[in-house]
Amino acid sequence: MKLSKAGLAATIGLICLGITACGGSGDASNGGGATTIWKLAFNQTEDHPQFKAAEQLGELLDDATDGRYTIKPYANEQLGSQTQAITNVSDGTIEMIWASSGTLENFNQDFIVFNLPYVFDSVEAQEAVLAQPDKLQELYTSLEDSKNMTVLTGVHAGVRNIYNSVRPIREPADLNGLKIRVQQSESQVKMIELMGAVASPLDTGEIYSALQTGVLDGSENNETVFASLKHAEVAKYYSYTRHLLIPDYLIVSTSALDAMSDEDRQALLNLVPQAQQTANDLFAEFVTTSIADAEGSAVEFNDDVDVDAFKENVKPLIDESVAANDLRQELYAMVENANEAAAA
Repeated sequence: MKLSKAGLAATIGLICLGITACGGSGDASNGGGATTIWKLAFNQTEDHPQFKAAEQLGELLDDATDGRYTIKPYANEQLGSQTQAITNVSDGTIEMIWASSGTLENFNQDFIVFNLPYVFDSVEAQEAVLAQPDKLQELYTSLEDSKNMTVLTGVHAGVRNIYNSVRPIREPADLNGLKIRVQQSESQVKMIELMGAVASPLDTGEIYSALQTGVLDGSENNETVFASLKHAEVAKYYSYTRHLLIPDYLIVSTSALDAMSDEDRQALLNLVPQAQQTANDLFAEFVTTSIADAEGSAVEFNDDVDVDAFKENVKPLIDESVAANDLRQELYAMVENANEAAAA
């Protein structure tokens, strides 16, 4: 990880780069100086485990830096859609974001490996891979020079399935003609098309109205998004295709990271594994409560799905994507090893 650039830290310290809240109230613990408040963009609700993990991280960072730094998360796309917000992290007007791996794929195609359908066999395997940041360093720092973004960690973000307003999905033929929202990434578009549907890339905040008006027939996501964003009100069929375990990443502006003192930067990095663990630990309970909420909207949950048929349809996407270069093959080997270990 590049953690310094010549002359940059001093310049940022003088002008605050326009991205930190330099006018906070002073306190005795940091010698009366102002607290630097990093804004963190998030496109889900305050009940989400990642929002709670970000709140906790801000509190712990405040303590660890004697009040010099803290983090304030903003939920419900208050800082813009994920597409807008990640651009703002890149240009330095927002310091942090929880972002889907599908979004990062637009900046570096090597992120595609963990975004591919049916790559991870289990949540345990995914978490095992994401718990090895040393082996992911090349990927996590790959956007520093080109996009001013450093990936701090990855977390489990649910098992994604298909929901729609037309019919239960049991086999690929049931998706024929249905317009299904996907994330704005090339792999996700190809995936849903191979599964049998028409791909409609949209930001999260646009999905409800698109479902309500019939612009979309459905979407694909986990139960937490389905319930918390009220999609259960306008899409009554939720089918367990289990096609994706796609991670979310905690991302920081590289220039903001470089502007920290060595001591404060290390304090942040030391806290990242705890934020990862908090987000992961809270997710299973959040899924359970989300399913209960959706059932209150008279949703039909369908687990009668020919998963093997969907796996067969998307296999060409996996083979083509992984074969592209050595790094992708190494990442895919990590996944295969984790799958075997989790199944043992």
